[in-house]
Amino acid sequence: MSDTEKKTPRKRPGAVPASFLYSYLLRYKWIFFPAFVALMLTAGLSLAFPYFLGGLIGSPTDAMRGVELDLQNLEQNINSTVLWLVGILALQAVIGFFRVQGFIKSGEAALNDIRESVLSHLLRLPLSFFHQHRAGELSGRLSGDLEILRETLMTTVPQFARQVVILLGGLVFVFCSSVKLSLFMLALIPVIVLAIALFGKSIKGFSRATQDALATTNVVAEEAISGIQELKSNVNEAFEIVRYGKALEEFKAAAYKGATARAIFVAFIIFALFGSISVVAWFGANMLIKGEISSAEFTRFILFSVFVGASLGAMPEIFSQLQKADGATERIREILAMTPELPAESEVEPAPLQGHVSFDKVSFRYPSRPDAQVLQEVSLEAKPGERIAIVGASGAGKSTLFQLLLGFYQQDEGAITFDGQEGSEYGLASLRSSMALVPQDVFLFGGTIAENILYGAPGKSMEEVKQAAKLAYAHDFIESFEEGYETMVGQRGVKLSGGQRQRIAIARAILADPKVLLLDEATSALDAESEKYVQEALDGLMKERTSFIIAHRLATIRSCDRIYVLEQGQVIESGSHDELMAQGARYKYLAETQFLA
Repeated sequence: MSDTEKKTPRKRPGAVPASFLYSYLLRYKWIFFPAFVALMLTAGLSLAFPYFLGGLIGSPTDAMRGVELDLQNLEQNINSTVLWLVGILALQAVIGFFRVQGFIKSGEAALNDIRESVLSHLLRLPLSFFHQHRAGELSGRLSGDLEILRETLMTTVPQFARQVVILLGGLVFVFCSSVKLSLFMLALIPVIVLAIALFGKSIKGFSRATQDALATTNVVAEEAISGIQELKSNVNEAFEIVRYGKALEEFKAAAYKGATARAIFVAFIIFALFGSISVVAWFGANMLIKGEISSAEFTRFILFSVFVGASLGAMPEIFSQLQKADGATERIREILAMTPELPAESEVEPAPLQGHVSFDKVSFRYPSRPDAQVLQEVSLEAKPGERIAIVGASGAGKSTLFQLLLGFYQQDEGAITFDGQEGSEYGLASLRSSMALVPQDVFLFGGTIAENILYGAPGKSMEEVKQAAKLAYAHDFIESFEEGYETMVGQRGVKLSGGQRQRIAIARAILADPKVLLLDEATSALDAESEKYVQEALDGLMKERTSFIIAHRLATIRSCDRIYVLEQGQVIESGSHDELMAQGARYKYLAETQFLA
């Protein structure tokens, strides 16, 4: 594992999900705290209902047990009690409005901050991280795990706080009604609490397995949709449907296991809770017969016991959701714990390069394949403004040189210098801003043509965009579209031809105005007419810039200042086209097989 991939030390995830979430919530404390206070008030006010109802139901019974029944006072008491209940209900509704509004505002704002933190951190992680994790898995974390956190913040946390207030407040009122009966009831609670603790651990494991299985289904679906062209060209619709079906079956199996555990848990809690209330009611009824408790006190006790039992009964589902949030938080924190390769810079100034690039005995192995030597003591040099070609069979290490230049990986041995200084002295972000890559398979984002060209240098004017397009021989075909530069290119640029995509990529590079240009098979997949336009655009782009060119078509590199031949990660020949042809070795063989002699 490389240094950039090492995780920073962190606490056990299960111990800190609350602190992680509330570190974001506290950014909006002026909204969250008033909403939390309102939650406490509404929860507390809900305890007024069993108190007044107990008096409403129990008082007539106590009065009828007396010698004389005062119907007028009884009616006044009933009317007064009902008015109190209606007033409390109205107050609870008003406070509840501000509670809900506050929790939603603070929760959504906090979640947006979490989303932004996760994505911004993801984008600053080294390329090796993305080679080890599929896109569907990472997008699943941004969507699925954060949706779990949203449900937790919006629903579970308020519900948990409310039930805790009702539980504690209910116990206080229960003790006020009858200490003896309360102690009898509390003797039954440890069994329920122990069951919650034991089941909670197993439910957490099932929740994690279910979420991981769901993430796998998302990966399969995203890969099928992203590769829809390859899928259809190979008539693999049925294959992908079967693959997705298998992933869904694994998810369903994991969900069923979790559902069974949760069902057993809930069934036990229901039986234990209401069984306990029944036993307590039996014990209290005997106390009532013996005159140890009044009817009003006994009624209040039973009503508050039901409230306490309902709160405890809601806890399993709440704890289940909290366990899901724990798992989701753990995965998000795993991402945030990764050491980024780039700092969170607001602006990046390109390094003041002249364009002198040198590889000095560079050796490299990919971290994922430590046994395979990709480059072995490679030395090459490019002076400012020179065109350097790199040729060789597939797997020789050509593209790896570009990945090292861009800092996607660090060499194991040797040095890569820019104007005589190592890249670390410039800063990775500024160094990359001084380079531009034009690959064989151009990736265009699903916006407009103008937005894709501006991707090379955000902030440039529209006039500069058009000028870059003209230099890339792209302006004419862009203007031929009905919407011109505002034409939507579609996902990955599917609405454009290969040659058109290449010229937009070249316009993007021209707008970036790099000191070092990297061309990776930029014309190999084009037809003759498209290659003519693209090659003319590349010739203009390479003027007065240090250019590295990877090519299988040796005709495109005959005019290069120097050509390096790579074989099995080593430079075996170097020189101009004429010099290498005169040597009559590997390069001459490659040239003759492509009829360039």
